[in-house]
Amino acid sequence: MGGTSIKESVTDRIFIGLVYLFLVVVFLIILFPLLHILSASFSSPAAVTSGKVWLWPVDFTFIGYKAVFQNSDIWVGFGNSLFYTVFGTLLNVSFTIMMAYPLARKTFYGRNLMMLILVFTMFFDGGLIPNYLLVKSLGILDTRWAMILPGAFAVFQVIIARTFFQSLPNELAEAAEIDGCSDLKFFLQMVIPLSKPIIAVLFLMYAVGHWNAYFNALIYLKDSHMFPLQIFLRNLLILNSENSDMYKDVNNILMQQGLKDLLKYSLIVVSSAPVLIIYPFVQKHFVKGVMIGSLKG
Repeated sequence: MGGTSIKESVTDRIFIGLVYLFLVVVFLIILFPLLHILSASFSSPAAVTSGKVWLWPVDFTFIGYKAVFQNSDIWVGFGNSLFYTVFGTLLNVSFTIMMAYPLARKTFYGRNLMMLILVFTMFFDGGLIPNYLLVKSLGILDTRWAMILPGAFAVFQVIIARTFFQSLPNELAEAAEIDGCSDLKFFLQMVIPLSKPIIAVLFLMYAVGHWNAYFNALIYLKDSHMFPLQIFLRNLLILNSENSDMYKDVNNILMQQGLKDLLKYSLIVVSSAPVLIIYPFVQKHFVKGVMIGSLKG
């Protein structure tokens, strides 16, 4: 017996067409500045300054990237950002999971009160000066720990992870308990392997936050050898300051034609590339993790 097909009305087709048109317009609006920055980073300084660059590079050149990678500060900042991102994310994810899993267990006494205290901190914060005094009193001011410890875990991520752990079947824990499995062994051998989607989500959220962080470095760090890459990007984009090393082996005429503008575009691409490269590898888990708690049953 053949299936029945549902024919779309003219109104439905018009509506769907308008939706697709709207999505295409939004996509182009988002895509244009990205292509413009990428194209400008490969264009000549004269073309960038004169506004000739739109969607395609004009007078294709690597001068901007050459100047960026010849700057020692950029390499120092890149290495620092990589250090903060890797170790900070590992610490964040570990603390978040260790906090979220007990709060998801119904047998954990006082979990509702602790959750209430955590949520309370999302709405009321001590402020900038108390946080600075706390970091100073802990003795981690102007150290790498100042970039990692103050944000050891985020309450919002704890809530997401807790929701995921609550979605795991209680029968697993009951069966493990009957077989004589300890809580730690059950957590490491059963919960963690089943939690790959939420772990991927947490890794991506924390990693992007660490890679883009600059405000904590601006407040807590004085030694430029510990500055993340975003601080140097901020100095170039906002303060319009740059190291003379950027102009090494670059013709003075090109400098006068707008090398500073070219450096800005090149540095934006360099600082954004790692996150854009990592995202496709965790996209599947990220989409699955974002939908946690939306459907049950």
